[in-house]
Amino acid sequence: MPQDQKPATETHFGYRTVPLDEKQGLVDDVFHKVARRYDIMNDLMSGGLHRLWKDALVAKVRPPKGARPFQLLDLAGGTGDVSFRVVRAGGEATRAIVADINTEMLEVGRERARKAGLDDRVTFQEANAEALPFPDAMFDAVTIAFGIRNVPRIPVALSEMRRVLKPGGTAYVLEFSQVDVPVLDKFYETYSFKVIPAIGQRVAGDAEPYRYLVESIRRFPPPEAFARLMREAGFSRVAFTSMTGNVVALHSGTRI
Repeated sequence: MPQDQKPATETHFGYRTVPLDEKQGLVDDVFHKVARRYDIMNDLMSGGLHRLWKDALVAKVRPPKGARPFQLLDLAGGTGDVSFRVVRAGGEATRAIVADINTEMLEVGRERARKAGLDDRVTFQEANAEALPFPDAMFDAVTIAFGIRNVPRIPVALSEMRRVLKPGGTAYVLEFSQVDVPVLDKFYETYSFKVIPAIGQRVAGDAEPYRYLVESIRRFPPPEAFARLMREAGFSRVAFTSMTGNVVALHSGTRI
């Protein structure tokens, strides 16, 4: 870092500017409020499209069939949705660790794993994406779906993701993007700021968490800028694919 460049002390929480050390607590509060309705709200807010986006993510991960061991780290994966899909798509030796900083989300995930009979293949661990409690080169793949934008220091989290990957392993980041398709962009704007908070109020009893989530999407960098962050974190073969009129983008980067 240049001598005249000081470390950042502030960041954004939706459209608000907040002290850097306060953002994580604010994000935690959001997900404590929505944990029990999180999966239902995903279906309602996306019209079920989040399932197709996650299917595309799993297709990229391509967990091996058969008995070859494969270890996934699913960051910010609280309720286990992505991990369940990966272990079901893989062979008998495919395992996943769901790491999330929010205890309420993790508890929902554990309950779902027990009910699905996957608690022997998917484990849950409280962890901060900026300081992962795992050794270097432990995982074959790292995923994070719709969670990276909630991390206070995204470059730090990306560096940690690369650190825990085995050489040749790949990180996959599924995140909302910047819609730039004429007509669709206007519809998406209205839907995001008017309809989604109203759904949150009706289904989850609180519109504010969903207002924050919409604002956080708008503050997230466009795909080209995020790809640059991945390269700066040391990833190679960085690429992204936009989906559904650029509503979301699936990013990938490999540790060489």
